[in-house]
Amino acid sequence: MYKLIRKILFLFPPEDIHYFAMNCFAIAKWIPGIKSLIRSPVTENPALSKQVFGLNFKNPVGLAAGFDKNARYLGELEMMGFGSIEIGTVTPKPQAGNDKPRLFRIPQHRAIINRMGFNNEGVKAVAKRLSVWRGSNRKTKLIIGGNIGKNKLTANEDAWKDYEICFRELFDYVDYFVVNVSSPNTPGLRELQEKDSLNKILSHLQTINRQQSTPKPILLKIAPDLNRTQIDDVISLALETNLDGIVATNTTIGREGLFSLKEKAIEEIGAGGLSGEPLKDRSTAMVKYITEKSGGKIPIIASGGIFTAEDARQKFEAGAVLVQVWTGFIYEGPTIAAKICSGLA
Repeated sequence: MYKLIRKILFLFPPEDIHYFAMNCFAIAKWIPGIKSLIRSPVTENPALSKQVFGLNFKNPVGLAAGFDKNARYLGELEMMGFGSIEIGTVTPKPQAGNDKPRLFRIPQHRAIINRMGFNNEGVKAVAKRLSVWRGSNRKTKLIIGGNIGKNKLTANEDAWKDYEICFRELFDYVDYFVVNVSSPNTPGLRELQEKDSLNKILSHLQTINRQQSTPKPILLKIAPDLNRTQIDDVISLALETNLDGIVATNTTIGREGLFSLKEKAIEEIGAGGLSGEPLKDRSTAMVKYITEKSGGKIPIIASGGIFTAEDARQKFEAGAVLVQVWTGFIYEGPTIAAKICSGLA
């Protein structure tokens, strides 16, 4: 059924249809019987529950950051069966992001290229929305992660201040944090993955975190384009700063997996991060390397090229403790969490 719907949806610009579709779900959830029709019991299967970072995940399938940047669709996404939702990336000040078009489908490779540029309403607006949602959903089992970043105009030497602002504003409303220094769509951001810059940000956040009565798990999201030396630095720093985990990986600036596209077509799309099927093997390899290099001491959330239960199983076999989908949602539809959970169960 979704394959037919997808053909129609793919006739329209990706970013526009994304919000249209989610707004349709927002309306549909109030129709009697729709929730029970969409909700799948398998996503609540106790055999799939996991305790990670001291948190209880009802199942290991989460939705990656970038899908619900402003925490507008938590109820709709929970209805679809996700065990966790990572909102954001959120920045201190609102920003429009990069110029449109900035989201491109590549159906023949089940891939997407995006150069969104941290478009979001700003941390105060997101925190307010989360506060309202938390107040109305006190019995929810949904785990909410807060993916935080810096504003485009903030100099890298001052980036730690932006991360602190977001951390403090969201602290009471999210279950864990992800420090995003790996998006390719904010100029200079990936330079913050270098050890000294990263140490400044993570150490500062951990200092603030330890001052709280109940510290929150802090994770780091890394790029798949890091070389071995850079990965080793991340592993070393993660252990030194007692980081709770790593999200591997963000999108890639590489285009190696797009073998059926002519160079001109790739150039016409332009800059941006590639996600989906072409990223799968690279992401899995990085999960495996970090697991082996760290002796399994660093919990990993795997993201990149996950469409099926078998894809998820490969990430778990490589060492991941949880998985996140994003591009898979676009190509497989709103039942992706239920299908993966069913296959895993």
